[in-house]
Amino acid sequence: MTTPALPIHQPEAADARSLADQAYYRIRELIVSLELPPGSLISERELQERLGVGRTPVREALRDLARESLVEVYPRRGMFVSGVDVGDLAGLSEVRAIVETHAAGLAAKRATDTDRQTIAELLDELNAAEGEQGERDLIDLDQRIHRHVYRCTHNSFLEATLNEYYVLTLRIWFLALDRVARLDDAVREHRELLEAIRDRDPARAEDAMRRHVLGFEQAIRRVL
Repeated sequence: MTTPALPIHQPEAADARSLADQAYYRIRELIVSLELPPGSLISERELQERLGVGRTPVREALRDLARESLVEVYPRRGMFVSGVDVGDLAGLSEVRAIVETHAAGLAAKRATDTDRQTIAELLDELNAAEGEQGERDLIDLDQRIHRHVYRCTHNSFLEATLNEYYVLTLRIWFLALDRVARLDDAVREHRELLEAIRDRDPARAEDAMRRHVLGFEQAIRRVL
């Protein structure tokens, strides 16, 4: 039975790059959440049907994902979802503790009034989420907070690098999802981070981010 197509938003000027971007984010979501299991063979046709787009956007998206090591290409064998190596957690956390800490300080210095409005909305969401959200909702909130902090650096190169490392870490989180205790506290640690950026306090923002990244690694490591 054919999987129903997902409702991908069609932009007014739906050029191939726009559709490829949408396909990229949706396929990346499927890989990160392990809905496309590590090591599984990728069928372009099935992705086209699932996403409701043509061959070209899917192929462009897969090429981008291959550059990010989320997809592996083997000549004459096809494309496969890359494996998840929990041994990478220490290295990823080491890099993130340095780079994300620096990014948090930059965000506190550079965030615009518009950025701070989004921070206020995220803080409201954190406050409203006390004990109410499921694990997947918490992961979604964690993603949106991290990505907004990266965006607040106003450095597109740094933002792209941070997103790449975050996605790799997120796959490990999903791998441990059925074994790890609820990470409500880890996600809600972001309150101090967001407040520090809002208050233009780089040192406090850096400290909050460093403690969050290292605390997250310890929570995952306890069950892996």
